[in-house]
Amino acid sequence: MNSSLRAIPKIDKILQEKCFVEYNQKLLAKITKEKIETLRAGIISKITQSVDYNKLVCDIDKAYAKVFEPSLKPLINATGVILHTNMGRSLISEDIIKRAMPVICNYSNLEYNLELGCRGERYAHVSTHLKELLSVEDVLVVNNNASAVFLVLNTFAKNKEVVVSRGELVEIGGSFRIPEVMSQSGAILKEVGATNKTKLSDYENAIGENTKMLMKVHQSNFTIEGFSEDTPYEKLKELSVQNNMIDYYDLGSGYIPKLPYNLGQKEHSLMEILKYNPSLVSFSGDKLFGSVQSGIIVGKKELIDKLKKNQLLRMLRIDKITLALLEESIKSYLKEEFDAIPTLSMLFASVDELEKRALQVQSKIGKEKCEVLQSETVMGGGTLPNRKFPTIVLHIKGKADKLEREFRKKFIIGRIESDKFLLDFRSIQKRDIEKLIKIVDDSIS
Repeated sequence: MNSSLRAIPKIDKILQEKCFVEYNQKLLAKITKEKIETLRAGIISKITQSVDYNKLVCDIDKAYAKVFEPSLKPLINATGVILHTNMGRSLISEDIIKRAMPVICNYSNLEYNLELGCRGERYAHVSTHLKELLSVEDVLVVNNNASAVFLVLNTFAKNKEVVVSRGELVEIGGSFRIPEVMSQSGAILKEVGATNKTKLSDYENAIGENTKMLMKVHQSNFTIEGFSEDTPYEKLKELSVQNNMIDYYDLGSGYIPKLPYNLGQKEHSLMEILKYNPSLVSFSGDKLFGSVQSGIIVGKKELIDKLKKNQLLRMLRIDKITLALLEESIKSYLKEEFDAIPTLSMLFASVDELEKRALQVQSKIGKEKCEVLQSETVMGGGTLPNRKFPTIVLHIKGKADKLEREFRKKFIIGRIESDKFLLDFRSIQKRDIEKLIKIVDDSIS
């Protein structure tokens, strides 16, 4: 037998090493067995010439530690895209988390009525503040807006027709398609108009005995330009009232304060839609609203009550952590503390402020290594499609592809534009500036 093979230590001996005393022995034994098998295979194939016991122990220790490394890691988003879907969309401020901590870390009255001493309703905790904020009859919150769409259609239009413009049969991230969601919900799609033009008369002509709902869908991720026309929501609302049916606007992303840089010109704010007293509107909590992932449904109380009775709600409900954080976000809106909503804080930051931060970084690492430039960015997350707004970037001099890889390894995600590697200060957090300076300086020194 090969002497090196005879030198391979037994698993029991390795498990008894002092450095492994507090380790999970079952997991440690599994890793040790795998490392020994790898070592044996290496010796047989003559890739490995001898057994280094200390190195083997060290390799096992590293492999054990790697098991407990978090898969989710904090990143510095230097792409400039504020609602970056791949990076978790909206940030939650530390202030809001601190406010929610007493509820998250303790037992709470999640479904307990303190006044009556009996079972309560979890949705009441955010509905009170949301009704105050939005001046609506009632509110229901589910785990995301896709769930909201499905629940609305399943509750009110199962085996019934829902009229939707062909120009609004959208697909968003993750292959979420309106026609397929409607089919799964049991609703019958009745598409009207043309891809680029849908008139009020198209909706009027489509209404029949089996029509239950007129639905409008936000055109996420794209716009139709040129020879085009769409029917304003208020006209659909009037038509639905005339025909005694439900109007439903899947707004996708709802915002409250007036958007800067004229971004709101082609986007309906929540208040603009809600002034028409809609039957139902739904939007995402983690897009322009700037809070946690959730689907917020607002509208008529009698309709919200029916949604609550749908057995699907049990599968779509949000948990106590989401509720606690969402409630604190809504309270920040009520107090007009918009700085507590990072999405809004980043969006509303002036170009002058962004330039100041970029110059701070440049001054520390040297003008010969980087330059401050003006650029444009987008909001992301299926919001404000094709709407660009100004930003400030730091061009790191060097080969763009190589720099992108190096910075990504250090958990900084930038972007390449015109063969230049850029760090966009629209989405870089102020608290990360010093950390960024050190990493940039180390990477290009």
